[in-house]
Amino acid sequence: MSSPYTCSSGEHAAALIERQVKALVEWHGPVLANQGPEPLHQLRVSMRRLRVTLQQFAPLLKLPGELRLSRLAKTSRRLGLARDLDVLQLHLQDQLLPQLPAAELELLKPVLRQLRREQRQAHQQVAEQLRASGYLSWLALMQRWLRKPAFTPLADASLAAGLVQWQLPWIAGLAVHPAWRFEQLVSESQREQLHGLRKQIKLARYQLDNTKPLLGARSRQWQVRFKQMQEQLGELNDLQVLHQAIADQLSASLPRDLPVLAGLLQQSQERCWHSWRQLAERSGGLEASQQLLGSLRHDRRRALLRGGCMQMCSALQRAVFCDWRAPSAAR
Repeated sequence: MSSPYTCSSGEHAAALIERQVKALVEWHGPVLANQGPEPLHQLRVSMRRLRVTLQQFAPLLKLPGELRLSRLAKTSRRLGLARDLDVLQLHLQDQLLPQLPAAELELLKPVLRQLRREQRQAHQQVAEQLRASGYLSWLALMQRWLRKPAFTPLADASLAAGLVQWQLPWIAGLAVHPAWRFEQLVSESQREQLHGLRKQIKLARYQLDNTKPLLGARSRQWQVRFKQMQEQLGELNDLQVLHQAIADQLSASLPRDLPVLAGLLQQSQERCWHSWRQLAERSGGLEASQQLLGSLRHDRRRALLRGGCMQMCSALQRAVFCDWRAPSAAR
Protein backbone atom coordinates (compact mmCIF):
# COMPACT_ATOMS: atom_id res chain seq x y z
CA MET A 1 0.00 0.00 0.00
CA SER A 2 1.30 3.46 -0.88
CA SER A 3 2.26 5.86 1.86
CA PRO A 4 -0.33 8.62 2.44
CA TYR A 5 2.51 11.10 1.90
CA THR A 6 3.40 9.80 -1.55
CA CYS A 7 0.22 8.21 -2.95
CA SER A 8 -1.72 10.30 -5.42
CA SER A 9 -4.87 12.14 -4.44
CA GLY A 10 -6.72 10.26 -7.17
CA GLU A 11 -5.61 6.90 -5.82
CA HIS A 12 -6.78 7.85 -2.35
CA ALA A 13 -10.14 9.18 -3.58
CA ALA A 14 -10.84 6.08 -5.68
CA ALA A 15 -10.07 3.81 -2.70
CA LEU A 16 -12.50 5.73 -0.49
CA ILE A 17 -15.24 5.65 -3.11
CA GLU A 18 -14.76 1.95 -3.77
CA ARG A 19 -14.99 1.14 -0.06
CA GLN A 20 -18.24 3.06 0.30
CA VAL A 21 -19.82 1.62 -2.85
CA LYS A 22 -18.96 -1.88 -1.62
CA ALA A 23 -20.74 -1.05 1.63
CA LEU A 24 -23.86 -0.03 -0.33
CA VAL A 25 -23.85 -3.38 -2.07
CA GLU A 26 -23.11 -5.29 1.14
CA TRP A 27 -26.03 -3.79 3.08
CA HIS A 28 -28.51 -3.81 0.18
CA GLY A 29 -29.70 -7.39 0.71
CA PRO A 30 -30.03 -7.27 4.53
CA VAL A 31 -32.08 -4.07 4.29
CA LEU A 32 -34.42 -5.59 1.70
CA ALA A 33 -34.79 -8.63 3.97
CA ASN A 34 -35.61 -6.24 6.86
CA GLN A 35 -33.02 -7.84 9.13
CA GLY A 36 -33.41 -5.35 11.94
CA PRO A 37 -32.47 -1.67 12.27
CA GLU A 38 -28.67 -1.99 12.01
CA PRO A 39 -28.41 -2.78 8.24
CA LEU A 40 -30.60 0.22 7.41
CA HIS A 41 -28.48 2.45 9.65
CA GLN A 42 -25.25 1.23 8.04
CA LEU A 43 -26.67 1.71 4.55
CA ARG A 44 -27.64 5.30 5.31
CA VAL A 45 -24.22 6.03 6.81
CA SER A 46 -22.54 4.60 3.70
CA MET A 47 -24.72 6.78 1.46
CA ARG A 48 -23.90 9.90 3.45
CA ARG A 49 -20.19 9.15 3.47
CA LEU A 50 -20.21 8.50 -0.28
CA ARG A 51 -21.98 11.81 -0.93
CA VAL A 52 -19.46 13.71 1.19
CA THR A 53 -16.54 11.97 -0.52
CA LEU A 54 -17.84 12.73 -4.01
CA GLN A 55 -18.34 16.38 -3.04
CA GLN A 56 -15.02 16.70 -1.23
CA PHE A 57 -12.97 15.18 -4.06
CA ALA A 58 -15.04 16.70 -6.88
CA PRO A 59 -12.06 18.74 -8.21
CA LEU A 60 -10.28 15.47 -8.96
CA LEU A 61 -13.08 13.38 -10.42
CA LYS A 62 -14.34 13.12 -13.97
CA LEU A 63 -17.70 11.44 -13.49
CA PRO A 64 -20.37 10.71 -16.10
CA GLY A 65 -23.14 13.29 -16.14
CA GLU A 66 -25.66 10.62 -15.16
CA LEU A 67 -23.93 10.18 -11.80
CA ARG A 68 -25.84 13.00 -10.15
CA LEU A 69 -25.58 13.35 -6.41
CA SER A 70 -29.25 14.29 -6.30
CA ARG A 71 -30.15 10.66 -6.98
CA LEU A 72 -28.16 9.48 -3.97
CA ALA A 73 -29.56 12.29 -1.82
CA LYS A 74 -33.13 11.38 -2.79
CA THR A 75 -32.63 7.73 -1.89
CA SER A 76 -31.00 8.64 1.41
CA ARG A 77 -33.92 10.90 2.35
CA ARG A 78 -36.41 8.12 1.62
CA LEU A 79 -34.49 5.86 3.97
CA GLY A 80 -34.48 8.54 6.65
CA LEU A 81 -38.10 8.15 7.75
CA ALA A 82 -37.73 4.41 8.30
CA ARG A 83 -34.54 4.96 10.27
CA ASP A 84 -36.20 7.62 12.46
CA LEU A 85 -39.07 5.27 13.26
CA ASP A 86 -36.61 2.48 14.08
CA VAL A 87 -34.83 4.78 16.53
CA LEU A 88 -38.11 5.82 18.19
CA GLN A 89 -39.19 2.20 18.55
CA LEU A 90 -35.84 1.18 20.06
CA HIS A 91 -35.86 4.12 22.46
CA LEU A 92 -39.34 3.24 23.67
CA GLN A 93 -38.76 -0.50 24.02
CA ASP A 94 -35.27 -0.46 25.52
CA GLN A 95 -35.31 2.64 27.71
CA LEU A 96 -38.79 3.93 28.50
CA LEU A 97 -41.35 1.11 28.52
CA PRO A 98 -39.52 -1.04 31.12
CA GLN A 99 -39.78 1.87 33.59
CA LEU A 100 -43.50 2.58 33.16
CA PRO A 101 -46.34 1.38 35.42
CA ALA A 102 -49.04 -0.91 34.01
CA ALA A 103 -51.61 1.87 33.76
CA GLU A 104 -49.41 4.00 31.52
CA LEU A 105 -48.44 1.01 29.38
CA GLU A 106 -52.14 0.40 28.76
CA LEU A 107 -52.68 3.98 27.64
CA LEU A 108 -49.71 3.72 25.28
CA LYS A 109 -50.92 0.60 23.45
CA PRO A 110 -52.69 2.53 20.62
CA VAL A 111 -49.61 4.72 20.18
CA LEU A 112 -47.34 1.69 19.93
CA ARG A 113 -49.62 0.01 17.40
CA GLN A 114 -49.64 3.13 15.24
CA LEU A 115 -45.86 3.45 15.39
CA ARG A 116 -45.47 -0.18 14.31
CA ARG A 117 -47.84 0.38 11.39
CA GLU A 118 -45.91 3.44 10.28
CA GLN A 119 -42.65 1.52 10.70
CA ARG A 120 -43.86 -1.30 8.41
CA GLN A 121 -45.06 1.18 5.78
CA ALA A 122 -41.76 3.06 5.89
CA HIS A 123 -39.77 -0.13 5.38
CA GLN A 124 -41.97 -1.07 2.43
CA GLN A 125 -41.14 2.31 0.87
CA VAL A 126 -37.43 1.68 1.53
CA ALA A 127 -37.64 -1.64 -0.33
CA GLU A 128 -39.38 0.04 -3.26
CA GLN A 129 -36.72 2.74 -3.37
CA LEU A 130 -33.83 0.26 -3.32
CA ARG A 131 -35.45 -1.77 -6.11
CA ALA A 132 -36.14 1.33 -8.23
CA SER A 133 -34.45 1.34 -11.63
CA GLY A 134 -33.07 4.85 -11.06
CA TYR A 135 -31.12 3.87 -7.97
CA LEU A 136 -29.94 0.53 -9.38
CA SER A 137 -28.78 2.19 -12.60
CA TRP A 138 -26.91 4.83 -10.60
CA LEU A 139 -25.18 2.17 -8.53
CA ALA A 140 -24.23 0.14 -11.62
CA LEU A 141 -22.80 3.24 -13.29
CA MET A 142 -20.76 4.02 -10.17
CA GLN A 143 -19.33 0.50 -10.19
CA ARG A 144 -18.51 0.81 -13.90
CA TRP A 145 -16.63 4.06 -13.27
CA LEU A 146 -14.63 2.40 -10.49
CA ARG A 147 -13.38 -0.27 -12.89
CA LYS A 148 -11.68 2.48 -14.88
CA PRO A 149 -11.67 5.75 -12.89
CA ALA A 150 -11.19 9.02 -14.75
CA PHE A 151 -9.58 12.05 -13.11
CA THR A 152 -8.59 15.65 -13.68
CA PRO A 153 -4.89 16.63 -13.61
CA LEU A 154 -5.24 17.52 -9.91
CA ALA A 155 -5.49 13.81 -9.13
CA ASP A 156 -1.81 13.29 -9.99
CA ALA A 157 -0.63 15.36 -7.03
CA SER A 158 0.22 13.57 -3.82
CA LEU A 159 -2.40 13.46 -1.10
CA ALA A 160 -0.13 15.66 1.00
CA ALA A 161 -0.02 18.29 -1.75
CA GLY A 162 -3.75 17.96 -2.26
CA LEU A 163 -4.32 18.74 1.41
CA VAL A 164 -2.69 22.10 0.78
CA GLN A 165 -4.06 22.78 -2.69
CA TRP A 166 -7.77 22.17 -2.19
CA GLN A 167 -8.52 19.89 0.76
CA LEU A 168 -7.51 22.29 3.52
CA PRO A 169 -9.50 25.27 2.21
CA TRP A 170 -12.58 23.02 1.90
CA ILE A 171 -12.38 21.70 5.46
CA ALA A 172 -11.17 24.93 7.03
CA GLY A 173 -14.09 26.81 5.45
CA LEU A 174 -16.38 24.92 7.81
CA ALA A 175 -14.54 26.27 10.84
CA VAL A 176 -15.49 29.84 9.97
CA HIS A 177 -19.00 29.02 8.72
CA PRO A 178 -21.74 31.05 10.52
CA ALA A 179 -23.30 27.79 11.72
CA TRP A 180 -20.30 27.23 13.97
CA ARG A 181 -21.26 30.17 16.19
CA PHE A 182 -23.28 27.69 18.19
CA GLU A 183 -22.37 28.63 21.74
CA GLN A 184 -25.71 30.48 21.84
CA LEU A 185 -27.73 27.51 20.49
CA VAL A 186 -28.89 26.27 23.86
CA SER A 187 -32.66 26.70 23.57
CA GLU A 188 -35.14 24.00 22.61
CA SER A 189 -36.92 26.53 20.43
CA GLN A 190 -33.90 26.53 18.09
CA ARG A 191 -34.46 22.97 16.90
CA GLU A 192 -34.14 23.81 13.20
CA GLN A 193 -30.86 25.64 13.73
CA LEU A 194 -29.54 22.75 15.79
CA HIS A 195 -30.52 20.29 13.07
CA GLY A 196 -28.60 22.39 10.53
CA LEU A 197 -25.63 22.53 12.89
CA ARG A 198 -25.68 18.76 13.28
CA LYS A 199 -25.43 18.38 9.49
CA GLN A 200 -22.46 20.78 9.41
CA ILE A 201 -20.73 18.83 12.18
CA LYS A 202 -21.34 15.55 10.37
CA LEU A 203 -19.93 17.02 7.17
CA ALA A 204 -16.78 18.22 8.94
CA ARG A 205 -16.34 14.88 10.68
CA TYR A 206 -16.64 12.84 7.50
CA GLN A 207 -14.24 15.13 5.65
CA LEU A 208 -11.67 14.80 8.40
CA ASP A 209 -12.17 11.03 8.29
CA ASN A 210 -11.38 11.12 4.57
CA THR A 211 -8.02 12.77 5.25
CA LYS A 212 -7.25 10.79 8.40
CA PRO A 213 -3.87 9.43 7.16
CA LEU A 214 -2.51 12.99 7.20
CA LEU A 215 -4.02 14.17 10.47
CA GLY A 216 -2.00 14.77 13.61
CA ALA A 217 -3.06 14.14 17.20
CA ARG A 218 -4.80 17.51 17.64
CA SER A 219 -6.92 17.13 14.52
CA ARG A 220 -7.85 13.58 15.52
CA GLN A 221 -9.08 14.99 18.82
CA TRP A 222 -11.44 17.18 16.80
CA GLN A 223 -12.70 14.07 15.05
CA VAL A 224 -13.63 12.60 18.43
CA ARG A 225 -15.24 15.86 19.52
CA PHE A 226 -17.28 16.11 16.32
CA LYS A 227 -18.53 12.56 16.87
CA GLN A 228 -19.59 13.40 20.42
CA MET A 229 -21.42 16.56 19.30
CA GLN A 230 -23.13 14.76 16.43
CA GLU A 231 -24.34 11.97 18.72
CA GLN A 232 -25.50 14.41 21.42
CA LEU A 233 -27.51 16.50 18.97
CA GLY A 234 -28.88 13.32 17.40
CA GLU A 235 -30.11 12.01 20.75
CA LEU A 236 -31.62 15.37 21.56
CA ASN A 237 -33.46 15.44 18.24
CA ASP A 238 -34.70 11.86 18.75
CA LEU A 239 -36.13 12.78 22.16
CA GLN A 240 -37.91 15.81 20.76
CA VAL A 241 -39.37 13.80 17.87
CA LEU A 242 -40.46 11.00 20.23
CA HIS A 243 -42.12 13.45 22.60
CA GLN A 244 -44.02 15.06 19.72
CA ALA A 245 -45.01 11.72 18.16
CA ILE A 246 -46.50 10.46 21.42
CA ALA A 247 -48.28 13.75 22.14
CA ASP A 248 -49.78 13.88 18.62
CA GLN A 249 -51.30 10.40 18.90
CA LEU A 250 -52.60 10.62 22.46
CA SER A 251 -56.10 11.76 23.26
CA ALA A 252 -54.93 12.08 26.86
CA SER A 253 -52.67 14.72 28.36
CA LEU A 254 -49.10 13.51 28.54
CA PRO A 255 -48.11 15.30 31.79
CA ARG A 256 -51.44 14.56 33.50
CA ASP A 257 -52.24 10.99 32.42
CA LEU A 258 -48.71 9.63 31.84
CA PRO A 259 -46.69 11.45 34.50
CA VAL A 260 -43.94 8.82 34.72
CA LEU A 261 -43.35 8.86 30.96
CA ALA A 262 -43.48 12.66 30.87
CA GLY A 263 -40.96 12.80 33.71
CA LEU A 264 -38.59 10.34 32.02
CA LEU A 265 -38.69 12.30 28.77
CA GLN A 266 -38.09 15.55 30.63
CA GLN A 267 -35.13 14.09 32.55
CA SER A 268 -33.58 12.72 29.35
CA GLN A 269 -33.94 16.06 27.56
CA GLU A 270 -32.45 17.97 30.47
CA ARG A 271 -29.50 15.56 30.58
CA CYS A 272 -28.95 16.02 26.84
CA TRP A 273 -29.16 19.79 27.06
CA HIS A 274 -26.67 19.84 29.93
CA SER A 275 -24.21 17.69 27.96
CA TRP A 276 -24.73 19.80 24.85
CA ARG A 277 -24.05 23.05 26.71
CA GLN A 278 -20.76 21.65 27.99
CA LEU A 279 -19.72 20.60 24.48
CA ALA A 280 -20.80 23.95 23.03
CA GLU A 281 -18.76 25.89 25.58
CA ARG A 282 -15.62 23.90 24.68
CA SER A 283 -16.12 23.73 20.93
CA GLY A 284 -17.97 26.85 19.80
CA GLY A 285 -16.95 30.38 19.03
CA LEU A 286 -13.99 32.05 17.39
CA GLU A 287 -11.33 30.64 19.71
CA ALA A 288 -12.32 27.02 19.02
CA SER A 289 -12.50 27.73 15.28
CA GLN A 290 -8.98 29.12 15.38
CA GLN A 291 -7.81 26.01 17.24
CA LEU A 292 -9.22 23.80 14.50
CA LEU A 293 -7.63 25.93 11.78
CA GLY A 294 -4.32 25.88 13.62
CA SER A 295 -4.41 22.10 13.84
CA LEU A 296 -5.11 21.77 10.13
CA ARG A 297 -2.35 24.21 9.19
CA HIS A 298 0.08 22.24 11.36
CA ASP A 299 -0.96 19.04 9.55
CA ARG A 300 -0.44 20.81 6.23
CA ARG A 301 3.13 21.82 7.05
CA ARG A 302 3.94 18.38 8.44
CA ALA A 303 2.43 16.63 5.38
CA LEU A 304 4.41 18.76 2.96
CA LEU A 305 7.67 18.27 4.85
CA ARG A 306 7.25 14.52 5.23
CA GLY A 307 6.00 14.12 1.67
CA GLY A 308 9.03 15.99 0.32
CA CYS A 309 11.42 13.90 2.41
CA MET A 310 9.81 10.65 1.29
CA GLN A 311 9.93 11.69 -2.37
CA MET A 312 13.62 12.56 -1.97
CA CYS A 313 14.31 9.18 -0.35
CA SER A 314 12.48 7.45 -3.16
CA ALA A 315 14.56 9.29 -5.75
CA LEU A 316 17.79 8.35 -3.93
CA GLN A 317 16.72 4.73 -3.74
CA ARG A 318 16.05 4.68 -7.48
CA ALA A 319 19.44 6.29 -8.17
CA VAL A 320 21.29 3.82 -5.95
CA PHE A 321 19.44 0.90 -7.51
CA CYS A 322 20.26 2.07 -11.04
CA ASP A 323 23.94 2.67 -10.17
CA TRP A 324 24.14 -0.77 -8.61
CA ARG A 325 22.54 -2.50 -11.60
CA ALA A 326 24.43 -0.61 -14.31
CA PRO A 327 27.81 -2.45 -14.08
CA SER A 328 26.27 -5.92 -14.21
CA ALA A 329 24.12 -4.85 -17.11
CA ALA A 330 27.25 -3.71 -18.99
CA ARG A 331 28.96 -7.04 -18.36
